[in-house]
Amino acid sequence: MMEKILVSRCLLGQRVRYDGGTHGPFSELQRWQAEGRIVGLCPEVAGGLPTPRPPAEIRDGRGAAVLDGQLPVLTNDGQDVTAAFVEGASQALALVRQHNIRMAVLKARSPSCGNEQTYDGSFSGTRVEGEGVTAALLRRHGIKVFHEGQLDQAAAWLANLER
Repeated sequence: MMEKILVSRCLLGQRVRYDGGTHGPFSELQRWQAEGRIVGLCPEVAGGLPTPRPPAEIRDGRGAAVLDGQLPVLTNDGQDVTAAFVEGASQALALVRQHNIRMAVLKARSPSCGNEQTYDGSFSGTRVEGEGVTAALLRRHGIKVFHEGQLDQAAAWLANLER
């Protein structure tokens, strides 16, 4: 059976970023999409946030602390959007379970999707080691999470899965 891959919709060229922009599309992702492997999701939109929307960050990039109810996700004007981020992460997990997904390619540095770094919550552009809410939830459930700068690693991991 062909492995499915959860992918951030912005990496597929869809205009769902907080500012209404997009990233990608990336050739590897386009190939996987043509093969029918891709399950696309923007957790923030799935959680009920509009596009465009105010930028949001998590203090110290601690998505797991958000899941544990210890930290909020706040917009640059102080609005608490935690519930939408947690709901979007829950929807991502539901898709993973529905499609038996074991791997995701998510947007780097996003407060939802970042898998290695996010922003520090000061809205100053300062990056910190950490992960977003969706990335944290997926990892808790054994999903391997990559970002768009790791597509070669993701392809190798996928090839290993299918051996």
